[in-house]
Amino acid sequence: MAEKKLPFTKEQLTEVIKQYPTPFHIYDEKAIRQNVRNLTKAFAWAPEFKEYFAVKATPNPHILKVLREEGLGADCSSLSELILAEKAGMSGEEIILTSNDTPAIEFKKARELGAIINLDDISHIDYLDKHAGLPDMISFRYNPGPLREGGNSIIGNPEESKYGVTRKQLLDAYRIMKARGVKRFGLHTMVISNELDPQYFIETANMMFDLIIEIHRTLDIKVEFVNFGGGIGIPYRPEQEAVDLTIVSQGIKKAYETKIAANGLAPLKIAMECGRMITGPYGYLVSTVLHKKEIYKNYVGLDACMANLMRPALYGAYHHITVLGKEEWPLGYIYDVTGSLCENNDKFAVNRKLPMIDIGDVLVIHDAGAHGHAMGFNYNGKLRSAELMLKPDGSVETIRRAETIEDYFATLDFSGLEK
Repeated sequence: MAEKKLPFTKEQLTEVIKQYPTPFHIYDEKAIRQNVRNLTKAFAWAPEFKEYFAVKATPNPHILKVLREEGLGADCSSLSELILAEKAGMSGEEIILTSNDTPAIEFKKARELGAIINLDDISHIDYLDKHAGLPDMISFRYNPGPLREGGNSIIGNPEESKYGVTRKQLLDAYRIMKARGVKRFGLHTMVISNELDPQYFIETANMMFDLIIEIHRTLDIKVEFVNFGGGIGIPYRPEQEAVDLTIVSQGIKKAYETKIAANGLAPLKIAMECGRMITGPYGYLVSTVLHKKEIYKNYVGLDACMANLMRPALYGAYHHITVLGKEEWPLGYIYDVTGSLCENNDKFAVNRKLPMIDIGDVLVIHDAGAHGHAMGFNYNGKLRSAELMLKPDGSVETIRRAETIEDYFATLDFSGLEK
């Protein structure tokens, strides 16, 4: 089972709140670093293993700097994310751009940085060539369609997913690129999100290795790297188990030896682009109880809302909740834990068993370190909350200040409205 512990005591967090009003997100730097080291150690056997952190999960340059120091690159899907990676000190093939419906400005920025470009469609070849020119290295995103079962509501089943190219298009795309003088090639897929079954990732590796063999035999192209995407889930619920990275690694290693090495295609660089499993378990949304309401159900109203963490509203996702200082109290009450948006799905928990909650209690919502703050928005005029970093020495620093009302109105022009 996944233990839902906090990296700080009630006394420590109370002192933090005195300086930084709730709500805010706080990330545990020490735990993030150790988690990255566990991943890279698991794949130490692989030639030049590279984890490209999915910037979309936690787009903060201070987080990216920590990850760069641990040897990670950046998986980007927009101009802003490319710039964030650049600001964090990344460049060249430390960055990979995988986007869809990609505007020219993103391809141009990727070319400027020397990033790896991973194309989502065969029609993008001419578009890229016209607007930014073809690089020496190119990669394509493969969508196996009916050849691969799986997928989920987050990313879509392969046949219904908007991402990637078919097998026939993939072979045609490499043939075109080879004819146009591209010298180096990569291959990418991403067919699952938040998956806890380690066998799924091993099966994906086998699928990709078979495809690399086919590309070599059919087109005489030796693929330089394969990116298995991300999708490794985290145990949001206490009864769930984290993915055993050793099982995943050893399964992929066995497939590598029997398919890639045995066919003379080694060395093949192995890459991944996990986001959620890197930072997700080590970020927390901290919020204070403002109101309690008793009508047909019992409600607890927080100073945070789905603008701070929308996964429960969007996906019906479970996020564990700790009532600070009441960790050992009996779970004797059932609450809906809500925010203040004018939306009835603005709920962090529904029918959740919790200890008795009082106004002023601090609630800590777990596993908010990925796709938490990043998915925030300004509906109802809500302001984006601060992001804090819990440093290894126990100190806390601001890595994103809270948005102000002046920030919210900064893009509006009020002149002439008073007439």
